[in-house]
Amino acid sequence: MSRAALLVLADGRFPAGGHAHSGGAEPAVAEGRVHDADSLADFCRGRLHTAGLTAAALAAAAAHGLDPLALDAAADARTPSPALRATARRLGRQMMRAARATWPSPELDALAAARPRGAHQPVVLGLTARSAGLGPEDAAHCAAYETVSGPATAVVRLLSLDPYHATAVLARLAPETDRVAQAAAEAARRGIDALPAASAPLLDITAEAHAAWPVRLFAS
Repeated sequence: MSRAALLVLADGRFPAGGHAHSGGAEPAVAEGRVHDADSLADFCRGRLHTAGLTAAALAAAAAHGLDPLALDAAADARTPSPALRATARRLGRQMMRAARATWPSPELDALAAARPRGAHQPVVLGLTARSAGLGPEDAAHCAAYETVSGPATAVVRLLSLDPYHATAVLARLAPETDRVAQAAAEAARRGIDALPAASAPLLDITAEAHAAWPVRLFAS
């Protein structure tokens, strides 16, 4: 297991396309639900324990070696919003390109061939972690962390929030992020039927509205 590989995969500069997405933060800012560091922390905490837990479990399961096509179907079932399903597949396609260039593997090639329009991003993330020699908990940590780091970075741009304050939010959420990743990895070891399906209906609703905006800063 390579800790350096984990750092590369979790680095926000890894060219997987996440910088173009706000994780629901842009509509939350527009509606006034996120307006400062405290409200950003509330938003990220809610996202972490819902969409984050689900994504982390899918990533951990893929890293554990469960069938990625079955996991992709499970991800579809856990993503009721068409806009979020499309986003997950776009991000998965971008991550696949980066992963195959960085850690080539027959498993990545097989999934890319089976899902040419892109598999769900958490599944690709988990398979990427596996190709990099990382374990299920590593994959879960990456997925859980990006669930909160993406919105935090986006809010810095949307609100001109002090980046020190945004980073402090992520630091305060670190113990909860660890617990979510551990719970996700434990669920993955019990099989696909045991994976959590935590939902965030407001994220689904606002994602559909955001997709119809004529002008927006972020793709999602």
